[in-house]
Amino acid sequence: MLYESFGRGHVLFTILALIWMQAVSADPNTTNLDANGLAVQGYDPVAYFTLGKPLMGKPEYSTTFDDATYRFANSANREAFQRTPDRYVPQYGGYCALGVSLGRKFDGDPQQWKIVGGKLYLNVNADAARVWNRDIPGNITKADAQWPKIGPIPAAELE
Repeated sequence: MLYESFGRGHVLFTILALIWMQAVSADPNTTNLDANGLAVQGYDPVAYFTLGKPLMGKPEYSTTFDDATYRFANSANREAFQRTPDRYVPQYGGYCALGVSLGRKFDGDPQQWKIVGGKLYLNVNADAARVWNRDIPGNITKADAQWPKIGPIPAAELE
């Protein structure tokens, strides 16, 4: 038996470690990934903050955060992200901010973006961005309330 081989303390420690690992591992439903497993569809999330525009990342400047692959235009952006990834990742896992405010998950379009309060928000298309822009504080409040409920749920199950 496992208990006899390792003793009660070791078995208890192993069980607690496994529970902890499950609790802290990233939920694959909370980050919007494209077909290649890329976050932000391969765009450099740091460029929004440093250049004020979307910029496609390059495969040679990639890193992984929360089980998602992020690409960057250069090594400096990758290093900035690695130091403080939470500063740069899009809100709501890169899903459409307006959609999340409505309790839904739609792909975020890297071309439809806005930085508000030092945070990056994406929307599914220009129409959604226009609606979201009409009441950004209200939509953020709604989305912030919805995200804990819908974040772990696969997008297809929210339809």
